[in-house]
Amino acid sequence: MACPKKKTSNAKRDQRRATWVRKADVQAARALSLGKSVLTGRAKGFVYPPTAATEEDEA
Repeated sequence: MACPKKKTSNAKRDQRRATWVRKADVQAARALSLGKSVLTGRAKGFVYPPTAATEEDEA
Protein backbone atom coordinates (compact mmCIF):
# COMPACT_ATOMS: atom_id res chain seq x y z
CA MET A 1 0.00 0.00 0.00
CA ALA A 2 1.03 3.57 -0.53
CA CYS A 3 2.32 5.39 2.47
CA PRO A 4 2.14 9.15 3.11
CA LYS A 5 5.16 11.05 1.90
CA LYS A 6 6.92 13.86 3.70
CA LYS A 7 5.75 17.40 2.94
CA THR A 8 7.86 19.27 0.42
CA SER A 9 9.37 22.43 1.90
CA ASN A 10 8.37 25.83 0.57
CA ALA A 11 11.96 26.52 -0.49
CA LYS A 12 12.12 23.36 -2.59
CA ARG A 13 8.74 24.13 -4.14
CA ASP A 14 9.79 27.69 -5.00
CA GLN A 15 13.05 26.42 -6.46
CA ARG A 16 11.20 24.06 -8.80
CA ARG A 17 8.78 26.77 -9.87
CA ALA A 18 11.63 29.22 -10.54
CA THR A 19 13.35 26.64 -12.75
CA TRP A 20 10.11 26.06 -14.66
CA VAL A 21 9.57 29.79 -15.20
CA ARG A 22 13.20 30.27 -16.28
CA LYS A 23 12.84 27.53 -18.90
CA ALA A 24 9.69 29.19 -20.22
CA ASP A 25 11.48 32.54 -20.50
CA VAL A 26 14.33 30.96 -22.48
CA GLN A 27 11.90 29.25 -24.87
CA ALA A 28 9.97 32.49 -25.39
CA ALA A 29 13.19 34.35 -26.20
CA ARG A 30 14.20 31.65 -28.70
CA ALA A 31 10.80 31.74 -30.39
CA LEU A 32 10.94 35.54 -30.67
CA SER A 33 14.46 35.38 -32.10
CA LEU A 34 13.43 32.76 -34.66
CA GLY A 35 10.40 34.81 -35.66
CA LYS A 36 12.53 37.92 -36.15
CA SER A 37 15.09 36.04 -38.25
CA VAL A 38 12.35 34.52 -40.42
CA LEU A 39 10.84 37.97 -41.03
CA THR A 40 14.21 39.46 -41.96
CA GLY A 41 15.09 36.48 -44.17
CA ARG A 42 18.23 35.56 -42.25
CA ALA A 43 16.95 32.28 -40.78
CA LYS A 44 19.40 29.41 -41.25
CA GLY A 45 17.86 26.57 -39.23
CA PHE A 46 14.26 27.09 -40.27
CA VAL A 47 12.80 25.96 -43.58
CA TYR A 48 10.53 28.71 -44.86
CA PRO A 49 9.45 28.64 -48.52
CA PRO A 50 8.53 32.25 -49.35
CA THR A 51 7.64 31.42 -52.97
CA ALA A 52 4.92 28.95 -51.97
CA ALA A 53 3.12 31.58 -49.92
CA THR A 54 3.11 34.10 -52.78
CA GLU A 55 1.77 31.54 -55.26
CA GLU A 56 -1.21 30.82 -53.00
CA ASP A 57 -1.96 34.53 -52.64
CA GLU A 58 -1.99 35.08 -56.41
CA ALA A 59 -4.32 32.12 -57.14
